[in-house]
Amino acid sequence: MKRRRRLYFTSEQKTEIWDRWQRGESMTSTGRGFGRESSSIHPLLSCSGGIRPRVRKRSRLALTLPDREIISRGIAAGCSVRSIARELSRPASTVSREIKRNGGHRRYRATKADAQAWVRALRPKLCKLATNKHLQGVISNKLVMHWSPEQIADWLKRKYPDKEYKRVSHETIYRSLFVQARGVLKKELMQYLRSKRTMRRSKRETLRRDGWGQIKDAISIRERPASVEDRAIPGHSLPGRACTACPRGGGGPYCRL
Repeated sequence: MKRRRRLYFTSEQKTEIWDRWQRGESMTSTGRGFGRESSSIHPLLSCSGGIRPRVRKRSRLALTLPDREIISRGIAAGCSVRSIARELSRPASTVSREIKRNGGHRRYRATKADAQAWVRALRPKLCKLATNKHLQGVISNKLVMHWSPEQIADWLKRKYPDKEYKRVSHETIYRSLFVQARGVLKKELMQYLRSKRTMRRSKRETLRRDGWGQIKDAISIRERPASVEDRAIPGHSLPGRACTACPRGGGGPYCRL
């Protein structure tokens, strides 16, 4: 049996997928836009719990690839560390550490050094729940009692009004549940959420799915009874017309005699 070749999404395609997800589109609709099945969209979204990862940015103080190219050319030309540092307007110690941590004068390569610096810069910061076991226990107990994250966050604000370190937002609770890589709240706690979802969804999708903001059992104006047309009953007059039953000659939809 011939194996199907695995298809990968480009950076631009991943960005568009996250944009569609945040607009409330379903995986099926998104996959259809790329000519793929929804099963190819799910792994990309589920790995971060449906929460869009933040885009990494370089610090403005860090060395850039053009800076490293200057260092590489300076080494090849036999320039001293201080002369290279003057050209970059950087301290000599910065250039010296850059060269030493990337193979020294003989093995320094700008492209490789820049890639390694990007990897070393990744230092994930622990969230507040990861460093507060007591808060983890309180939130876990409330979730088992079928409290929503919004209720828990509001309760914590009232319980500890002057202790910010004992409070978290409802978004932090959701992120700790859906992004299991954080290792904070157990995956089993998701079953106590009222929505029973396993990924964070956009608010727009929730409104469309649950029908919020819409009138239930709405009746079209075309189905109004015939008695409304003669406007013999107070309150049935149209704006700008006098109510025939009003002794004061009133009118409008708010006429109550």
